[in-house]
Amino acid sequence: MPAEETRIVTAASTSARIIAAGIVIAFCYWASMVLVTVIVAVLTAYFLDPVVTWLERVRIPRALGSLLVLLVTLALIAVLGWLLVERVDQFGRDWPKYRAPLRSAAQAINARLESLEARVSEITPAQRIGERIVTVAEAHPVRDALLGRLSSLYLFLLAATFVPFLVFFMLAAKRQVWHATIQLFPPAERTQAKEALADVTQVLRGYVFGTALVGLILVLASWLFFWALGLDFPFLTALVSGVCNLVPYLGAVMSWLPPLLIGLKQFHTVGPFILIFSVLTLFHVFTANLLVPALVGWRVRLNALALTVSLLFWGFLWGAMGLVLAIPITAVIKVICEHVEGWQPIGRWLSA
Repeated sequence: MPAEETRIVTAASTSARIIAAGIVIAFCYWASMVLVTVIVAVLTAYFLDPVVTWLERVRIPRALGSLLVLLVTLALIAVLGWLLVERVDQFGRDWPKYRAPLRSAAQAINARLESLEARVSEITPAQRIGERIVTVAEAHPVRDALLGRLSSLYLFLLAATFVPFLVFFMLAAKRQVWHATIQLFPPAERTQAKEALADVTQVLRGYVFGTALVGLILVLASWLFFWALGLDFPFLTALVSGVCNLVPYLGAVMSWLPPLLIGLKQFHTVGPFILIFSVLTLFHVFTANLLVPALVGWRVRLNALALTVSLLFWGFLWGAMGLVLAIPITAVIKVICEHVEGWQPIGRWLSA
């Protein structure tokens, strides 16, 4: 093939890949609810599968074991949700006590801004005579915000109702789904597909169990710290703060917000807040440098740059859920790249 034709074919292939990547990204954006629901169901199924397998070994049918495990899990989630609802309801009753410090701080900031605005207005030109000022009133911003939240809540509840069914079908029909997935590939590529799926299983299972264990350690440590500090609602605050602390890089700052909000009513000096910031930052550093590499990192094996880019990308596409799912999605992509000929350099770069 002449050099000119080779360059044309290469340019066409590159353009086709860019277009295909754009189509995939657009699909991930517009089908975010479906994809997030399926991924959450897959991760939950990987988390519950060892229990179902153990029940199968004690001669309980897999379908029945899947149903029992799913019902017990839903019952535990319901009990935990009920306890959290009680705590949140109590926090709502005490909200006026927490609102007073926030209001005083907001008034102080507002006074500073008004003072700055007054100084700026002294050096700005006076309003010209006859000049008309046209103001456009916003149309019910509160109502629009409420309607937007109701729509998001509806989508969340709709997706949440599908997760238990998806998890049950994935657990009960695991072997059939596995066999059908292998049959999608040509016979010559099925061995390689089995190895890739086995590696994906190990990565996801290691990530789910490792992250769950790290999250449990963070919640317990935060709970003991808030209880010793005398903070109100120590368990609820520790649960939110501990889960936020799991987010790479941003978790240290996100974990400050719940105890900061609760502590505004109780603490009137800077000392307790400095202690909270220091201890939670220490928890984050200890988790990121010791717990996560020991319990999760040896399975995932993503470099810091790839991890940061994945957090930015999936967080942009899917918001908060993108930040939660960025690591397992990127880890699966790395495993797939390692088993596809021609994509190995991408897999090596992700794990470099």
